[in-house]
Amino acid sequence: MYYYSVWVRSNRYHGQDALTYGSTANLPAGSVVKIELQKQLVLGVVTGATGQPRFKIKEISEVLDLPPLPAHLLKLAAWLQEYYPAPLGILTQQLIPANFTKPQLEKAAAQKYKTPDPEAALGKLPPLTAEQQSALEAMGPRDSYVLHGVTGSGKTRLYIELAARAVKAGKSAVILTPEISLTTQLATNLRAVFGERVLVMHSQQTPAERNRAWLAAVRSVEPVIVVGPRSALFAPVAKLGLVVLDEAHEAAYKQEQAPQYQTGRVAAYLARLARATLVLGSATPSVSDYYLAKEKHKPIIELKELAQANDHPATEVVLVDRKEHNLFGRSAYLSQPLITAVEAALTRGEQSLLYLNRRGTARLVMCENCGWQALCPHCDLPLTYHGDRHELRCHSCDYHGPAPASCPECGHADIVFKTAGTKAIVSEVQKLFPNARIKRFDTDNAKAERFERQYADVREGKVDILIGTQLLAKGLDLPKLSTLGILLADTSLYLPDFSAQERTFQLISQVLGRVGRGHLAGKAVIQTYHPDHPVLQQAIDNDYQSFYEAEIAARRQFLFPPFCYLLKVTVRRATVRAAEEAALKLKEDIETGGYKVRVEGPAPSFYERLQGKFQWQLVVKARDRGELLRLIPHLPANCSYDLDPLDLL
Repeated sequence: MYYYSVWVRSNRYHGQDALTYGSTANLPAGSVVKIELQKQLVLGVVTGATGQPRFKIKEISEVLDLPPLPAHLLKLAAWLQEYYPAPLGILTQQLIPANFTKPQLEKAAAQKYKTPDPEAALGKLPPLTAEQQSALEAMGPRDSYVLHGVTGSGKTRLYIELAARAVKAGKSAVILTPEISLTTQLATNLRAVFGERVLVMHSQQTPAERNRAWLAAVRSVEPVIVVGPRSALFAPVAKLGLVVLDEAHEAAYKQEQAPQYQTGRVAAYLARLARATLVLGSATPSVSDYYLAKEKHKPIIELKELAQANDHPATEVVLVDRKEHNLFGRSAYLSQPLITAVEAALTRGEQSLLYLNRRGTARLVMCENCGWQALCPHCDLPLTYHGDRHELRCHSCDYHGPAPASCPECGHADIVFKTAGTKAIVSEVQKLFPNARIKRFDTDNAKAERFERQYADVREGKVDILIGTQLLAKGLDLPKLSTLGILLADTSLYLPDFSAQERTFQLISQVLGRVGRGHLAGKAVIQTYHPDHPVLQQAIDNDYQSFYEAEIAARRQFLFPPFCYLLKVTVRRATVRAAEEAALKLKEDIETGGYKVRVEGPAPSFYERLQGKFQWQLVVKARDRGELLRLIPHLPANCSYDLDPLDLL
C-alpha cells in the first residue's frame, strides 16, 4: 500500500492541510483521483507520497485516466495558499473541474486536432509596423514586460507574434482577457493563425464545454493557446512559454471570492516558475504596475502609433456641460450635439456607441409628495427600477419586488423615476431613432443576448447603435464604429476611494479608444458636470504621464499602494452599535498584538447595511506584506477580510 497527500476539491473541506489516502498503485504527483469525503465521491489531486499514518485512512476510489497536472501548476497552488490564504477545498477548485463523465474522458483521449502552420498563417496578416517590430525584438523570453500601447496600436498583433514564437519553441501560451465578452474577438483573431490549437475557457460555458477545453489542455502533447478570463491562468498546459494579461489594469482581474487573488501577481509567479515570458498589456497601465516596473528596472515598451495607417484626422472630441440645460431640449439624457452626431452616423451607415455605467431603467425611485425612497429592506441601498419587468431590484443582494403604483408611506400617486440606467437609454433612443437597430449590452443580458453571442452581428454592422456599460468600454475593435457618446463621465470620479481618479482616467481613456482606430473618422461627445476636471482633460489628451505623476505623488503622500500593502477587514452585526463596538475592539486587539501595521478606522462601510447586517470596516496598512499574513489567522471567525483590495468601497 502506498500513501498519498491529496488536495480535495470540495467546498465542504475547510482545512488548510492535504488529506491522506491510500492506494495500491504507484501514483505520480499531479494525478487526478476520486476520493471519498464525508460519504461523497469528489475529485482530488495527488501532491506527493507520504509516510504511513498512525490513523485509519480511506483508499483512493479511482485514478482518472489523465496525465498528471504540470509540476509548475502544483507549485503555483502551494504558493497561492500561502500568499492568498484560503481553505484548501476551495483553492483546489482553481485546478480541476468539478467532475467528468466517462464519455468525456474517452472522447478526449481519442481526439486529434488539425492545426494550420502558424508561420504560413502569420504571412497572411497585415505586416508589423516598424514600431511593432521594435517592440517584438525588445521582448525576449523569460522576462516580464509592461506593454504600454495606445488603443488601436496593435497589441493583439504582438500577442499573436509572441504566441507563434512560443509555439515554434514547443511551448503553450495563456492569453487572458478581463471580461468573458472579449474572449470571442480574441479567440477569432488567434484562430486565424493557430486554428484548433486555440482553447477557450470561461465560466459562462456549459460544464461539458469547460470540461472539453480543460481535457484538451491537459492531454495535448502539442502547444496550445488558452484564451479566457482570470480562471484560465490555471489551465493545465504542460510546457508554458507565454502569459499575457490584456487590459492588465482592469479591476475584473481581482478575484472577489476566496482565494482573493490579484491575477497579475499570480501570473508573475507562474511565469517565474515556468520560465515563461509575461506581458502586461494596457493603454492605461495601473499606477502600481507602472511604478513597480520602473523601480525594478523592468522594460516598459511603448506603442504610440495606430497600427492601421489612415488619412483620417484625430478623433474629434466634443465636451458638453450637463449644466447647460438648453442643450438637452429634445432629450433629458442625450444632448443635441450627441443626437446630431448619431444622426450623421446613421446616415453614413456607421455605428454609434452610447456608454453609461449604470444598469436598469432608473436608479432612484421616490415620492415627490413626502420624499419616500425605495430602498432594499436588507441593504438600505436604493433599489433599481427595471422597466422591462416592472420590478425593483437590489444589485447587491438580488432582492426584487414589484414597483409601487403609489407611495407606501403617504399613498400619493406621484412616484418619480430618476437617474437613468441603460434600459432607460434604450427606450429614449428608440424614440429618437425609431428606424435604428439598437442593442443593449450589460450584465442584465440573457444568455442569448450577451455580447460574446452577438459579436459577429455587431462586427458586421447589423447593429446601428450599441448601448451599454463598461462591458463595451475595453478591448473591442469594431470597424464600423465611428461615433461615441459618454452620457455621464463623472460616475466614478467622486467616489470616496483612493482608486477613484485612476478608475475614471482608465474608463474614459478606454471608451474613447473604441473610435478613431484607423477604420473610420471618429467623433466622441462627452457629457459631464465637470468639463474642466484635470483627470478628464488628461484622458481626452491621452496624457498618461501627467496623470501618473500626479497620482503616484498622492499615493506616496497618503500611504496607499504601491507604497504599502492593504488589508480590508469588515465586521457585520445586527445593529449599528454592535458593529461599531466590534470594530473598535478588533482595532484595539490589532494595535496591541505586536504587528508592524497602521490601522485606520473603524468607519461604516461604503455599503453600510448589506443583507440585513450593518457593516463597519478597518483598513490595515503595512509596508511588509508578511505582517498582514501573520495577522490574518488571528482575525475573529465572524469577520471577513480582503487582502490586496483594489478599492476600499
